[in-house]
Amino acid sequence: MDGKNGAEGGVLRGVRVLDFGRYIAGPYCAALLGDMGAEVIRIEKREGSEDRFVQPIVPGAGPGEGGEGAMFLQMNRNKRGLTLDPMTETGRGIVRRLVATADVVVANLPPSTLIAMGLDYESLVAAKPDIILTTVSAFGHGGPYSERTGFDGVAQSMVGAAYLTGYPDEPVKSYAPWVDFGTASLSAFGTMAALMERAQSGKGQMVEGSLLSTALAYFNFHLIEQDLRQTNRVAIGNRSPYAGPADIVRTKDGWILVQAIGQPLFKRWARLMGEDHWLTDPRFKDDLARGDNGEVLSERTSRWAETRTTEDALAELEKARIPAGPVYTPQQALDDRHIREMGYLHPLGFPGMPKPAPIMETPIRMSRTPGTIHDRAPVLGEHTDSILGELGYSQDEIVAFRSEGVI
Repeated sequence: MDGKNGAEGGVLRGVRVLDFGRYIAGPYCAALLGDMGAEVIRIEKREGSEDRFVQPIVPGAGPGEGGEGAMFLQMNRNKRGLTLDPMTETGRGIVRRLVATADVVVANLPPSTLIAMGLDYESLVAAKPDIILTTVSAFGHGGPYSERTGFDGVAQSMVGAAYLTGYPDEPVKSYAPWVDFGTASLSAFGTMAALMERAQSGKGQMVEGSLLSTALAYFNFHLIEQDLRQTNRVAIGNRSPYAGPADIVRTKDGWILVQAIGQPLFKRWARLMGEDHWLTDPRFKDDLARGDNGEVLSERTSRWAETRTTEDALAELEKARIPAGPVYTPQQALDDRHIREMGYLHPLGFPGMPKPAPIMETPIRMSRTPGTIHDRAPVLGEHTDSILGELGYSQDEIVAFRSEGVI
């Protein structure tokens, strides 16, 4: 992988993004901008940031030998890699020179850490007056939790999502880090809006995302219901409290999810069962009533499904136009015919990996200026020398930086 990244004709072509992010919320925000054509430079610790090695593909291997993790491969496609210690005076000088060439800085770090690294908005503006700073923190800036650290699961837990997932005797967080990905996506949305506004005003600004605010947004209508109706709901497994039948049920050879929401779908379900009495029973008069009495509907759907294979059950449900799908293992998801034929997973090689990794493409498709995955994630420090050379540092200075432990 050589030269500057950035897709030909991408909508963000010519935009330079400095990514100081870690894990998902910051790096995936920057990755989405890179998909859209921005040149993204990932800045990380000299020894490799901790998120580089989460879920390592080849455990025990070093950087660039397959020791990088699955998370890193997804979050850092379309980026160039620079190692740097911004906590040193020399490192902060390099940061200032980098910022002077940039349009956007992405950093999911607490406010005090931003200041220590010279990445707070005031410091950035001194180096580049129209800079856009996109920050992602656990709890947002200004409240009593501002300096607290937190991950996706903390936010899921604090808005009621974990409490209402699973069963009453044990709250369960989602295996998928939806708060992190949601925060990254919203932060990319905000960054692009700030770039559009800057094109008109010539001014930069701060874009602030937080895990807690994303979780509150995604879980908001459940909180609205609680505030206005005082429902005090508890977890009920896979059933929906708002409609029915909506549940995961067992077939002869697996599991399927069935979701009948709204009166037309409930009528189709009753016809599929061959039983019209469900339509006149007052317990099932509307979605809310069906949610309140969903256990009965789930039991009937389970008895129907257990006499059929997954393939046969899904075929009948599709013929009845009732939304349903198989409960896949990760391997079954990889093998699914539709996922394969749609080309969602982009095979991308990486040094030391046994085979190319299936990296999910930009999850929206644009007909004329699509996002693209064109470069693998960088090996640790892969572009340090070339980036510093572009900033005007001589080879002797770069050698000195390395001997001093700055890069």
